[in-house]
Order: sequence, then structure tokens, then C-alpha cells
Amino acid sequence: MTLFAYLPFAAGIFGLLLAVGSLLPKRRSFATWCFAAGMALLGINSLLAGQTLRAAQLEDAVRGLTLILTVSSFLPAAWLGFSLTYSRGDYRGSLARWRVPLAVAAVVPIGIALVFQQQLIEVAPAAIEGGGLQLQFGPPAKALNILLLVVHVWILMNLEQTFRAAVGLVRWRIKFVVLGLAVIFGARLFVRSQAVLFSSYDPDWLNIESSALLIGCILLVVAFPRAGRGAIEVYPSRAVLSSSVTLLLTGSYLVIIGVLARFVRTYGEAEHLELQILLVVAGIALLGVLLLSDRLRQRLHAFVVRHFARAQYDSTKIWDELSLRLASVRDEASLNELSVKIVSGTFEVLAVTLWLVDEQNGRLAPVASTAPQAGAGSDAILPAALSNDIAAGLRERASPFDLEELIDAWAEELRRLNPTTFATGGNRWCVPLRTGDRILGALVLADRVNGAVYTVEESLLLQCMTDQVTSVLLNLRLADQVARSRELDALQTMSAFFVHDLKNAAASLNLTLKNLPVHFDDPAFREDALRAIGNTARRIDELTARLSAFRQKPQLKRVETALNQVVSETLDRLDGLQDVELTRDLQPLPAILVDREQIQSVVTNLVLNARDALGPGGWIRVRTELDGNSAILSVADNGCGMGAAFLKNSLFRPFQSSKKNGLGIGMFQSRMIVEAHGGSIRVESEPGKGSTFWVILPIMEQK
Repeated sequence: MTLFAYLPFAAGIFGLLLAVGSLLPKRRSFATWCFAAGMALLGINSLLAGQTLRAAQLEDAVRGLTLILTVSSFLPAAWLGFSLTYSRGDYRGSLARWRVPLAVAAVVPIGIALVFQQQLIEVAPAAIEGGGLQLQFGPPAKALNILLLVVHVWILMNLEQTFRAAVGLVRWRIKFVVLGLAVIFGARLFVRSQAVLFSSYDPDWLNIESSALLIGCILLVVAFPRAGRGAIEVYPSRAVLSSSVTLLLTGSYLVIIGVLARFVRTYGEAEHLELQILLVVAGIALLGVLLLSDRLRQRLHAFVVRHFARAQYDSTKIWDELSLRLASVRDEASLNELSVKIVSGTFEVLAVTLWLVDEQNGRLAPVASTAPQAGAGSDAILPAALSNDIAAGLRERASPFDLEELIDAWAEELRRLNPTTFATGGNRWCVPLRTGDRILGALVLADRVNGAVYTVEESLLLQCMTDQVTSVLLNLRLADQVARSRELDALQTMSAFFVHDLKNAAASLNLTLKNLPVHFDDPAFREDALRAIGNTARRIDELTARLSAFRQKPQLKRVETALNQVVSETLDRLDGLQDVELTRDLQPLPAILVDREQIQSVVTNLVLNARDALGPGGWIRVRTELDGNSAILSVADNGCGMGAAFLKNSLFRPFQSSKKNGLGIGMFQSRMIVEAHGGSIRVESEPGKGSTFWVILPIMEQK
């Protein structure tokens, strides 16, 4: 028996040790438990593979392969959970978004393996004449292999998305974890593809999986000191989540591995087959390490610049990309995160930290970084007495400078707040963010790949990029100030109208109270006084309701209801229409999804506005009808009407009203409600002839 006969046992023990070792830290996340369970399953699988390869009887081989497939059916639940949660700050959203496919991928393989356990492996005559018997996959095993193939691709896609979203030091920390699992599941993906293509079972597949597990475990051991015990949070963007090179590379990967396997099978000697398989998998893993190496990428870039390029950077391309990406920023937090990522990727710097001056206390605070810092943003690491010194020191610097060359106290404190991770990461550099004599903050660059020295060209490019970031930051803050100023102006205008109407209501009450002692014995006066007090109270309630509704967008609580019923209930509750001829023409309508209270508010506004516009002999007609895929509510009157200029410029604007006692909020609120339902409002009006409003609500879209 050769040494390689023990390879599956070595890989299995290695996997079990990693499973136990991952649980040693006291803080155990969901990803940690998934990793431990997944490595334990892989270790058990490899041990079963070693036992199966040593089986002397056909029945023992069948039993061993059946157990291997059964254990493999539990892998999707563990490793899909890990790949969707490892190093992701928004993993709860990922689990919620994929809960149904996750449940299917976790339960179905286990169900197939347990229910059809006796039909997984079949014994059949060999295809070659005189070849005896061979093991074949049964129909349940073929279905299981297809599911496992899809799951392995999904796991690799998730790991790739996490790695692509990471930058700087975070990418350095998780690189070998991703690479180790890529080797393990890349090999298993190849084995599953071969199992799907061929009905007969090849024992060499067990050696491929065991070799990949052993190499993957070695890479994972290398990854443990890098990852540390601190939480690493990555937030993949929608662009990263919606695209993946894994699907593109899967076909190429299978073709290359298939050719290598065929080469080994054709030209290799049988007694050295395990060694050749191990070398093939190790070579692929080494290629992955080289392709993911930051230092290799930087050296290749330097070689090209030195021998084939005139300039070190394509400044035009970098500037265009920077401008394009900054143009999509809508808030300061997004700008901070995007800035450190762009600088980190452009200059191959692992740790880029952006510090901004807090305008309330004048102290520097970290707002974004590609290197996670314990306690970042806490007051404990930012002494109040020193922040002014740092700001003063930065104010004297107009361009990027080497932070290591300064011996001032503020520079020493800034170095302490931005520690380095690598002894060979080179000098830390600092770029002030300033406009005139005003300091907005600073950008600190540490741990450059291979410790490369910053050139004059890089210093100038870095200055241009930070100037652009500073300009966008100022624009965002200015826009926020303008928005706040407009909100204050709107509040003041709204308050003026509200106070004006409230003053009129108070004047009416005061007049009634003054006349009450004189005419209290007159029953008619008392009746008029009570009516006036009631009308004033309702007016105040109406003002308060409109003011509250105007403060925010309507929050809809849709229920399936009949529009005609909503209209009828609203009209029945309205009073004060005794002198108005109110007619209803409600045509049959299908049930629609609407917020009953909000639609009732729209009907109330339209009817009350129509009543206020009426003169003697006035009438209001409320009609509903079905027009294609829309339910239409119309409210018509023969009142004073409105001019074309008012319809165009003022009707649906807040604080614009044609009524003396109006706030100009009702129609603005009504349009917000209707548009929130996906509908629209149309109006036709002519001075002296009346107005007609149409509320159009979609039916098919709401269903």
C-alpha cells in the first residue's frame, strides 16, 4: 500500500481539526457554526472515501459510496449558509432574500439521499466485454449529483461576490479563505460534472476530492492568522450581486480540468496516478494564489509602465471614471465609502482611512476605511485637546506629504490613530482635504502593496482626486443646507397661513362669547351660538388634520374594497350640504386595492371644495364608472370655477388657494394620495361655469 492510500484519511482528519479549531474563539457567529459543520461533513466524507477505496468486497464499496452520497447531501445546507453570511455585514438580508431557494437546496438533497438510499448505487455489468461488474449511479443519485453541481456553482458565486466587494486590507484578510474553499468546491464541481455525464463510477474521483480538501485545508490554515478574531464586514453592491464571473469561468474550468484528467489517464502510470492528481490540483491552487496576489499585480503594472508606457497612470481614464462614479453619489456617507475604495484600488493601498472634522465639536472622526479599526469613531481614541492641533497642522500643508517624516506631536498622534499592519507596507501618507483656509479632514494611506514609494506623478494624481472629492463633499453639504433652508421657509409659510386661519376662528369665538351674556335668554341666539361654536371646532380639526397630513408622504394600508362603498360612506358622513343639490351616479365597479381612509380624504376634499365654490342654486354631481383598466371617480359642480392660470400654476401647489379661508393644502394632499395609489387627477374648469375633477385609479396594476 502506497503512501497516497492514506491521503483521504489525512485530509479527513485535517478537515475535522479545522472544524474544531474554528469553534475555539468565544465569539461564534452564524458563519462560524456553518463553517464548522461544513468542514466536519467534508472531513467525514474524506474518511469514508479512504475506507471505500480500501474495500475488498463489492458490497462494502456500495455501502461506502452510499454513505458518501448521503453525507454529501448535507453539505448544501452548511456551505450555502456560510457563503451567504461570511464577512457580509448585510447577511440577514441575504438570508431573507434567498430563504426559499435555500430551503429547497438544503432539504431536497437530504430527502433524496434518505428516501432513496437503497437505489443510489447500482451494480451492473461492465461496458467492456469480460470486464466483470462495475458500480453505476441510480436515477436518484443522478438527480442528487445535478443538485449538488448547481449548489457548488452557487457557493462559488457567493464567495466570489464577497471577495469582489472587499477592498484593501479586508480583501487581504479573506483572500485565502475564499481561495481554499474555491479549490475544495472547484474539485467537487468537477467530480459532480463527471458523475452527471457518466453513469459508471470512477474511484479516482475520491482521490481528486481528497487532494483538493487537503490543499484547501492548508490554505485555510494560512488564512486563520490573517482573518483574526475581529468581525470583517463587506457590503456587496447591487452591481456585484447581479454579475458573476463564476458562471463564465465554470465552462472553461471544466474543459481545462477535463483535458488535464484525460492527459493523466492517457499518459500517466497507474501507480503514480494519485501523485499526478495531487500535483494537478496543487498547480491550480498555486495559479489562483498568483492571480490574486496584490504584489504580483503591482510588479506586472510596474514592468509595463517601465518598458511599454510613457506615463505611470492613464490620468484621463482615472479622472473620467472618478467623475462618473462621484456623479452618482447622493449622500455624504456614500461619498466617504466610495472615496476610500477608489483611492485604495488606484494606488494599491490596503488601508485607506478618511477622517472628517465634526463641525459640532471641531474634532477629527473616522468616517470610512478599507481597514477595519477597533473602536473607530469612538470618543475614547480622539482626545479633544489634540484635534485642534491636528487641524492646525493640516492647515499648513497644501499637498500630500509623508507622515513618517514629521516629528511634530500632532503627526505622532495621527500616526497612532492610523496604525500599520505590515512591517513592509512602506511609509504612511496623508492628504489634507481643504478649501481655502478651511480644513474639512484628511485622507491617510497606509500599508501599500510591496511598500512602494510614492512618485511625484502619484502625488499630483492623489491631490487631484482628493480635490474632486472635497468639491463633491462641499456640494453635498451645501445642498443639504439649501434643503433645510427650504424646509424652514415652507414651515414658516405654512405656520403663517395656519395662524391666520386660527386667528379668524378665535375671533369668531370671541365675538360669540361677547354677545352671549347679552342674548343668552334668546333661544334662537343660543342655537346659533352652539352652531357657530361647533363649526369653529370642526374648522380647527380640519386645519389640524390637513397640517398633519402635509408633513409626510401618505403611508398606504391597502385592502380590497369597493370604491362605490367608500364614496357612499364619505358622502353620508358629510353634513352642511343642506342647501346643495347632491346627486350620486355610482356605476358597478370591480373591487380594488386602496387605502380606505386616504381615498375617503380625497373624496372629502373634492366635495368640500365644490361646496365652497357654489352659489345659490348650486349642485354637485358625484359619479363613478369603469373605463378599461381604470376606475374613475368624478366630482362636478356649477360653482365659480377657476382660471387657466390658476389651474396651471397654483391648483396643486401647497399654500395656493382661491378661497379666502383656504390653506391650499387639500388638493396638494389629494394628488399625493392618488399618485401613491398609482393613479392621477385631471381637472377641467371655466370661470363662472364650474369645475369637474376626475380621479383615475388603476385596476389591473393593483391586482
